[in-house]
Amino acid sequence: MNAEIIAIGTELLMGQVINTNASFLSRELSLLGIDVYHQVVVGDNPKRLLEVIQVAEQRSDLVILSGGLGPTKDDITKQVLADHLTKNLILDEQTMEKIIAFHENRKRTMTENNRLQAMVIEGSTILKNETGLAAGMFLKQNNKSYILLPGPPSELEPMFINEVRPLLMSERKEETHLISRVLRFFNIGESQLAAELDDLIENQQNPTIATYAGKHEVTLRLTANGGTAATCLVLLDNMEAIVQKRLGKYFYGYGEDTRLVNVVADLLKEHKMTLTAAESLTGGAFQSCITSVSGASDYFKGGIVTYSNDTKTSVLGVSKKTIEQFGVVSAECAIDMAQKAQKMFDSDIALSFTGVAGPDALENKKVGTVWIGVAVKGKITFSKEYHFGKGRESNQEKSIMSGLDLIRRVLLDLPIDQKVFLK
Repeated sequence: MNAEIIAIGTELLMGQVINTNASFLSRELSLLGIDVYHQVVVGDNPKRLLEVIQVAEQRSDLVILSGGLGPTKDDITKQVLADHLTKNLILDEQTMEKIIAFHENRKRTMTENNRLQAMVIEGSTILKNETGLAAGMFLKQNNKSYILLPGPPSELEPMFINEVRPLLMSERKEETHLISRVLRFFNIGESQLAAELDDLIENQQNPTIATYAGKHEVTLRLTANGGTAATCLVLLDNMEAIVQKRLGKYFYGYGEDTRLVNVVADLLKEHKMTLTAAESLTGGAFQSCITSVSGASDYFKGGIVTYSNDTKTSVLGVSKKTIEQFGVVSAECAIDMAQKAQKMFDSDIALSFTGVAGPDALENKKVGTVWIGVAVKGKITFSKEYHFGKGRESNQEKSIMSGLDLIRRVLLDLPIDQKVFLK
């Protein structure tokens, strides 16, 4: 089976909104063994939309349309397709009830055009929208299949995973079980990860292997198909064992939505250890990241932002001699900051961040030079140097991720390269 993705929306053509749906859908379809040969973006124009649908029907078995299912006049997708297939639009009562309840619960007036979101093409299978109001649809006619999905990624992605994926799997005439496993890696780039697994990727059959570059991390998706779920799991376990042998030192967790901060939070709880931080170049962003996890008060005691040198010495208590002799962008300053923060908050672990976020150099140190200090009760405080060297925001984000990874390694007693200890 081959598919074509049609994204509808003038805002996409004008560059006001980035079409992330196309990459998501292509990735998911490829994992189902469905090839995507064409992606098209078309504005909110009935004539042009009809033209691209007709072209798609000539070269694709499955036509997926995203966007244009809302309540406004420029939401034309289902009306155009219904007219093209000579079908009527009918009211889906369950969707209508959900729309009414939505407005009643929020004490908002429901306008008549909201009913449009509950109108569906007759004969279609309704795809539930768990995060929005507009119903999705699946229908078949003349040996062609059509899927209509809402435009917002927060609605489209869960609808595809929960509704479309099982439906497409049921259409498969061969193996009926398809199971994926997502592995997450930090401190390795996508190109390096792909190079380490080049022979597996080049010769992949079952399971299939796909790499994805995230924000400062990389994910690897293994997908197996077989006659039973047990067969798939054995295939996944065998492939993962090979991957872990090569890349295990970069691996930190499983799952589509897992974040490094969540893994660290679970480890802190498991080890019953508390955390604090003293931040300079990250300006409080690390502590914000830590407290983004529900229940952070169980292990996070609080922290301090000492952005200026005066605050480092007068509030945190960093030695003036340390700053004068070594500078703030140094192993010595990072260690002093971590030790003072640990004492101030009486925590089990303290992290410190100091360095050059950019855009200008500092103390003759290049942009992206970062020192992270780690103080752990009962152990010798150390610091580790990093060289990121990109934009200011990227340097701050990578510093936060690197700090989280240091905590993870400390708690799991994993090796940490090039640590600096001071006498």
